[in-house]
Amino acid sequence: MKKRYVFIRYVLVLMLIATFVSCASTSQQSSTGEYIDDSVITTKVKSLLAADDFLKSFDIGVETYKGTVQLSGFVTSQAAVDKAVQITRGVGGVKSVRNNLIVR
Repeated sequence: MKKRYVFIRYVLVLMLIATFVSCASTSQQSSTGEYIDDSVITTKVKSLLAADDFLKSFDIGVETYKGTVQLSGFVTSQAAVDKAVQITRGVGGVKSVRNNLIVR
């Protein structure tokens, strides 16, 4: 009976270690926490861009990976590009902004 409890403890410890290792981030994959943080940043940026009277008519795509936000889409002026980048940089958690907006 005592061997059984020791075995169960070892299995539980191994499962706990496996859980922590699987949630760790790598250079190619973000951790669960980073994924959630990126989702929050993306949502904040999208809502701020949609709330802005000047930018709400444009379809600006927003993607976030490890705090780096990528803006993509088409706008009609450089002023729109500058404003979108300015709004994005103002969001907490944004480390850098990749600007792939194209002026038509």
